[in-house]
Amino acid sequence: MANFQRIKEELDKSGELMLKLGSGEKLELHKHNVSFDESTQEIKVDASSETYWISADSIAYYWIHREGVEKE
Repeated sequence: MANFQRIKEELDKSGELMLKLGSGEKLELHKHNVSFDESTQEIKVDASSETYWISADSIAYYWIHREGVEKE
């Protein structure tokens, strides 16, 4: 599973990341609407209509979002 600190650093550097959870769900993270809770190792995503709390342990992998590229 992906490392909490590494995801935090990569999002800070690139501005946005894509995550794939162990369940198969994909999420797009943007620096402006994501916060990181060091004590619980959770990633909070404040989407326009919903808020998600994601355990770093549930992330299968992540990648840097590039225009026109879709990961299966």
